[in-house]
Amino acid sequence: MKLRYFLLPIAALGLAPTTGLRAQTAPARPVTHQLDASPTTVAWGFYDAAATPVLRINSGDRVRVSTLITSSPTKLEGAGVAPDQVEPALRAIYQTVSNKGPGGHILTGPIYVAGAEAGDVLEVRIHKVELAIPYAYNAFGPTSGFLPEDFGYARMRIIPLDKQKMLARFAPGIDIPLRPFFGSMGVAPPPAAGRINSAPPGIHAGNLDNKELVAGTTLFIPVHVAGALFEVGDGHAGQGNGEVDITALETSLTGELEFIVRKDLHLTWPRAETPTHYLTMGTDEDLTKATKIALREMLDFLMTTKHLSHDDAYMLASVAADMEITQLVDGTKGVHAMIPKNIFTGETGAKRKRK
Repeated sequence: MKLRYFLLPIAALGLAPTTGLRAQTAPARPVTHQLDASPTTVAWGFYDAAATPVLRINSGDRVRVSTLITSSPTKLEGAGVAPDQVEPALRAIYQTVSNKGPGGHILTGPIYVAGAEAGDVLEVRIHKVELAIPYAYNAFGPTSGFLPEDFGYARMRIIPLDKQKMLARFAPGIDIPLRPFFGSMGVAPPPAAGRINSAPPGIHAGNLDNKELVAGTTLFIPVHVAGALFEVGDGHAGQGNGEVDITALETSLTGELEFIVRKDLHLTWPRAETPTHYLTMGTDEDLTKATKIALREMLDFLMTTKHLSHDDAYMLASVAADMEITQLVDGTKGVHAMIPKNIFTGETGAKRKRK
């Protein structure tokens, strides 16, 4: 049964106004679902408006989800992982799933969020992201990464993860603090796009590889089809901005995500909010174009949400926003702009101009 509150104005949902993007409350009576990666619950290598949902939820519901490492049992064992440390679900998927490609990510979903329609925004609150296995890998190949001309061969390294200390033991004397996040969180693209490769990010979000999207942050994704059709995967225990050799600390993760349909927001590109910053994003094959998209999205945010003039937004971005390279290796390059929340003291726009 379709709940009536999906048809009401946003004010009737109890979503209080906010000076950022995130809604203050969610619709009542939420349910928490469990969705584990298995041969019948994954989309291997694609986002597609025609994909069949594996779970249907309501706005305000939460999903506890498991995701799988982006590598085969054969490659993991060849790199030194003991056979009994390879997850049974990964073996089952490699043995039985034939509907796959053109990309390589094993994504859990799609999840159909009732009430979401094209033109809405799906607010994804990331409540938990946790390690599922005690190892990660990093690898590069002769045609991948940002410097293929310097590395004309393949190499794969298994990296132990210390869950108790939240460290990756990269090498003797080199320990990397862990900040786990899902490299890919996205919705179906517009139907005209058909099945798209899971590797390049875009207006559907997808393989953003944005290391800021850890537990406690919120992602906002433009919706292009009914139900949104959300997918998640490509677990990273940590990553450097750029992800220059094409992989991060690749691993399996579990998480808890909350989904809210936002009919009061209308976005062209994904945005995000952390406890300390607002983020806007852009992607393009050309790094300069990707940067301009992220910057123009930041100016739009400052004008729309903080009520600055176009000129003032441009100036504020220059003195307070950081332009970060998200990743350089996913077919389309990613850039995100970050502006700290603590610079906004409540006197913006018209109030400030009257002084």
